[in-house]
Amino acid sequence: MITANLPGIRNVLCLGAHADDIELGCGGTILRLTKDHPSAHFFWLVLSAPGTRRDEAEASAERFLRRAGSRTIDIQAFRDGFFPYDGARIKEHFEHLKSRMDPDIVLTHQRDDLHQDHRLLAELTWNTFRNSLILEYEIPKFDGDLGSPNVFMPLTDEERRRKLEFLLSGFPSQKLKDWFTESTFDAMMRLRGMECRSSSGYAEAFYCRKLCIG
Repeated sequence: MITANLPGIRNVLCLGAHADDIELGCGGTILRLTKDHPSAHFFWLVLSAPGTRRDEAEASAERFLRRAGSRTIDIQAFRDGFFPYDGARIKEHFEHLKSRMDPDIVLTHQRDDLHQDHRLLAELTWNTFRNSLILEYEIPKFDGDLGSPNVFMPLTDEERRRKLEFLLSGFPSQKLKDWFTESTFDAMMRLRGMECRSSSGYAEAFYCRKLCIG
């Protein structure tokens, strides 16, 4: 197992198609980054969170970014499930975002995700932020599109527990969904923790398509 540090992080961009996507895919990693890089700025963008989901998304972002040096939270209301058909407006939002920041790391959806909204965000991420380290996170779902990620973030037991607590308490609108359970989220972290031999037994995993060293 090869390990590496991420020194000198100043700006982190967190992208999610829907409320709770960022937290599901990389909530533990964000908790780690805010602790290890207390002066970094975090830009948190959710593209679809209308109505009560907006309130949930804003409160959750504040909770996960509590330790961040500074933060910008941007919650939009594009139509869930229709991103490919509203691509021009979403692309314009990305272009505006590019003019506002130059992220060192971008956390986004993985490009082989079977949800059409997730795939579009992954595509626009690569179109827009070509000079950043892009890490694509995974989300468990009915489609069964989990693969073989190649980057792992081992989590402490505290980070794991905080992620679960924040997720389960932060999105009451999702509690009736059969997949929105502690056992689902814990199982994902346990599986990836086993694969990278995390000392705690837990981790989050990502796909890295391109990495320049030096």
